[in-house]
Order: sequence, then structure tokens, then C-alpha cells
Amino acid sequence: MKLSKEDRIRIIEKAAKQVGPSVFWSTVIVITSFLPVFLLTGQEGKLFGPLAWTKTFILIVDAIVAITLTPVLISFFLKGKFKEDNANPINRVLERLYGPLLRWCLEWRKTTIGVNILALLVAIPMLFSLGTEFMPPLDEGSILFMPVTLPDISNAEAKRILQVQDKIIKSVPEVESVLGKAGRASTATDNSPISMIETIIMLKPQSEWRDGITKQDIIRELDTKLQIPGVVNGWTMPIINRINMLATGIRTDVGVKVYGQNLDSIAAVSERVRGALRDVEGVNDLYVEPITGGKYLEIDINREALGRYGLTVDDVNMIVESALGGTSIGNTIEGRQRFSINVRLAQDYRNSVERIQRIPIQTATAGTIPLSSVATIGFADGPPMINSENAQLRGAVLFNVRDRDLGSTVKEAIEKINQEVTGIPEGYYLEWSGQWENQVRANQTLKLIIPLVVLIIFFILYFSFNSLKEAFFSLITIPFALIGGVFIVYFYGVNLSVAVAVGFIALFGMAIETGMLMVVYLNEAMKELADTKGNSNETITNQDIRDYVFKGAVKRLRPKIMTVSVSLFGLIPVLWATGIGTDVMLPIVLPLIGGVFTSSIHILLVTPVVFEMMKEYELRKHGKLDIYDVKH
Repeated sequence: MKLSKEDRIRIIEKAAKQVGPSVFWSTVIVITSFLPVFLLTGQEGKLFGPLAWTKTFILIVDAIVAITLTPVLISFFLKGKFKEDNANPINRVLERLYGPLLRWCLEWRKTTIGVNILALLVAIPMLFSLGTEFMPPLDEGSILFMPVTLPDISNAEAKRILQVQDKIIKSVPEVESVLGKAGRASTATDNSPISMIETIIMLKPQSEWRDGITKQDIIRELDTKLQIPGVVNGWTMPIINRINMLATGIRTDVGVKVYGQNLDSIAAVSERVRGALRDVEGVNDLYVEPITGGKYLEIDINREALGRYGLTVDDVNMIVESALGGTSIGNTIEGRQRFSINVRLAQDYRNSVERIQRIPIQTATAGTIPLSSVATIGFADGPPMINSENAQLRGAVLFNVRDRDLGSTVKEAIEKINQEVTGIPEGYYLEWSGQWENQVRANQTLKLIIPLVVLIIFFILYFSFNSLKEAFFSLITIPFALIGGVFIVYFYGVNLSVAVAVGFIALFGMAIETGMLMVVYLNEAMKELADTKGNSNETITNQDIRDYVFKGAVKRLRPKIMTVSVSLFGLIPVLWATGIGTDVMLPIVLPLIGGVFTSSIHILLVTPVVFEMMKEYELRKHGKLDIYDVKH
């Protein structure tokens, strides 16, 4: 078919006017569907915010290009002899497959709708049976081993345990290198006591691991080998550990904070909480953050003895400070660096209570006397470290979650604590923190915003079609898009998380976008029917409606398949991606892939069926069809 330049430009202009408004409104809907992602806060907002902004800007530019530049480019490149749609072999094959299937669905309408509703009813309990978590665990490629020992451990014992642990860890074939640290670093932001050890374990490339072994298997093997008396093991990863500590003050996946006014009472309540959590499935690395059991060197000065030797409290304090802590006697400068010079007794003269008792003190009347003559020296119990939040003292029961989803684990733990930990003193209370705190915050945001977004999308559809009926007709695509997303997430064994929620949010916008395309073509077919036979029940039969619905669906199959294919071709490669980061991307992509399949089936097969039934009802009740101008 050969067209003149004027005819070609006229057809391009007509096509652009037809799809232009739909492109605009579908872009607005997709951008609106991402509103919950923009309103996420905390680490989930920082992680998914760039994704939402990038997609939004791409869609805005895409919409502008589609309605301005694309028609111009088509007018330049679409020249010569044109072929019919059925001249394309792919299009012919698709029509041959789709046509009979659609005719069967139009013939067996109740069965078609019933199968879709049944699939939706099956998907709903599957959705509620999925486990929940805040974020899918990101495999950082390394392991952070964080054992905790007794709070009164000596430096020498901590050093010995660290060396033994490093040697055992290095014996595992998959370990490339290991580096351990006990105590705090030279920074004010690291408040780790000497009893807390941090060991970073770097693993070899996965190709060098033993056959069939996973990272969780390595952690279990290491945990079995590192069962040392007096040491509670903890396993996490370096980056998420720092994020948890900075965001919530908890260095494990979950923590139960115990607030109160007395450390001993807080310790007692914490032990009861630990006892209740001990048998909860999924709870690992359970221990109470030590707030008692620390040892302090106490020097109690005898004032009566001071009077006999003519000494003052300041005299004794100065001797103790100089002998144990050190006295600054000057500075030394080396280049641009300045160092303080401290003098104190050598370690051999201050490494036991007996030696400290013999520290000499010079008096004016009795010569040199030992420190024990004027003071009682010994160890006293006390808190190894005092934590406070919200102007209250705070203890914590910490644990990690493994081999089970975080949501069900914490819910069971909450039930056990409510049953077993009763009679807490007045003024003391518990607070759940860690990843659970983040999960609750994100869920509250999504539960509030997603219904609001659906309502906004409904009004956008109404303004697009100027019909509540058509808006609702397009909106029902959402629950049927949910079917495939739920099925694929369920069979992949992925827990519900913020990442999965972001995937479903993106899916809803895509499903409505594709559904609007089908509704535009079906309404165009109805307008063509009314123009051809007149808009009256005297001239239009139910068979006419079916024929034109079939024509509107089948003859415009290619743009619908192209819309779906572009989405799938861009997403499916993520399923085979490997490396760091893929375990966060997969939960986002899975709902999109599964949902695109089921929403496409619904749009291609069920939407024409419902549309035909709706038009038959209009013709029967009003005597004519409601024709909507979709080119406005």
C-alpha cells in the first residue's frame, strides 16, 4: 500500500492524538504509584529513593518524547510501501494463537471469570502465609564474628581467646583471611568494652568452596568449632552491623531494650526476657548485654590513718594517680606531631592488688609507708558500661534470626514474653528494636500511603475517561496483577519485605498502564460500531458487540504484546544475575515478572469478557451504548 505524504502525515497525527492522552495519564499513574517509595524514611528510604526518582524522571522524559519527538521521527522514517499488520509473520502467529483463545473466553464468560476469581482467592491466603522481614539480607561477601565474653575478663585472657578463635577460623578451607580486634578503637565513637571481640572473616571466591556448601553452612561449622566456655557467639556482616548500631543502638538483628531506674532490676528483668526467648524457633546468638559483673579497683582511704601520718586525701590521690594512671611531665614534638610524656610505675609494680598495696608514700614524720597503711584496696563489683536512652538507664537482650523469617520469629517472641515475663516493677518497660523497629516503621508508612495512592489513581482514571464505571473497570486490574506476583514470590521462597513491597508498587502502575491501552482500543471499537450501525438496541445485537470487542482486542494485539515484552525483557535477566546486590534486586523484580504475566492474561482475556458484558448491560438497560471519546 502506497500513501501520499499528506495521507501519511494525517494518519500519524490521528494515531498520535489517539494514544497521546493515554500515554500522559498512564505516566501520571505510574509516577503516582511510586509515591509510597518517596515517603519511606530511614535506611529503606535512602536505599529505594534513588530508584523512585530515577524512574520518575525517565517516565517524564519518556512521555514528552512519546508525544512530541516520536511522531516527528515516524514521519521521517516511516516511508515507502506499507504492509498490513498480518503481513508480519510474528503478528500472524500471535493472532492465530490469541484469536481462538479469546473466542473461547467470550463464549464461556462465567468460566473465564470464575477461574480468575479462584486464582485470586488462592493467592490471598498464600500472601498472608509468606514470612516477613524488614529488608532481604544482603550478602556482603564477608562475615563479622562478634563474640562476647565475661565483663571482668583481663586483657591477657581476651588476647588469648582472640588468638585461639582466629586460629580455629583460619582452619576452615573457605576462609581467605581473618582479623580480630578486642576492645575499642582509638575513637570516641567506638564504645566497645574489652569483653567484646570483633573479627572480620574474608572468604575465598565461591568457586573455591567445597561442593554443595553455602555461606550459612560455613557459619554453622564455625559456630560449632568456636564453642568456648564463657563466650557467647554472634554472627552478622560488617556493613549491616554498623548500620544497625548507628540507627538503633543494637548490634544484632533484633533487640529487646529494657528501661528502668536501677541497673540490678534491669539485669533481673533482662534475664527473665532471655529465659522466655531461649526456646523460640529462629532465635540465635541470644545473650544479655552485660550491665553488671564489672570489676573495679577500689581504694578506700582511711582518714584516721591519714591524720596519724600527717597526710591529706590529696596527697594519697596524687600518689595513686602518678603510680597507676601516670603524670604528665612535658611534651615532645616530632615534626608536626605533639606527644605528651607520662610517667608511671612499671607494669610489674602495679599488676596485682598486693603490689599496689606496697606503693610507697613519703611522710614528714614516719618516713616511707606503704599505701595499705592509709587505704583499703580491693576489687568491687559494678556495671562494666552504663547505657542510657531518653533520660533512662537501658539494658538489652540481643539475638539474631536465622533459618526463619524475622516477622514470625518476633511475633512468637512477643507472645512468649507477654505470657512469661509478668510482674515487671513499676516504671520499667520493654521496647523492641533493631530490624523489627525498622520493619514496623516501614509497614506503618506503606499501610497508610498505599490505600491513598490507589484512591488517587482512581480519580486519575476518572478524569481520563470521565466515567466512574470505566475508572473502576481499569482499576480492577490491580488485584489480578497481584496473583502472579504472589505466586512467584511464594514459590521462590522470598519473604515479604520493603523490597517486595516496592516491586508490587511498581507492578500496580505497569498493570494499569497496560489495562488502559486495552480499554482505549475496546472503546475505539465501540465507537466504530456505533458509527457503522447506529447507537441503538434496534440496530445493534449482542453478536455485533462480540464481533467488535473481538476486533478491538485482536487487531491491536501487537502494541499490547510489545508493552508487556519490553517489561519482561528488561526484568528477566535479573533472575540469572549473580554477585553482591542481587539478593536485594531479586525481591523487587519477582513481583514484577509474575504480575506482568497474570495481569497480561487478565487484560488480554478477561478484560474483553467483562467489557462485552458491560456493553450488553448498557444496551439492554439504556437502549444504547455509552461511547467514551478516548481521543480527548
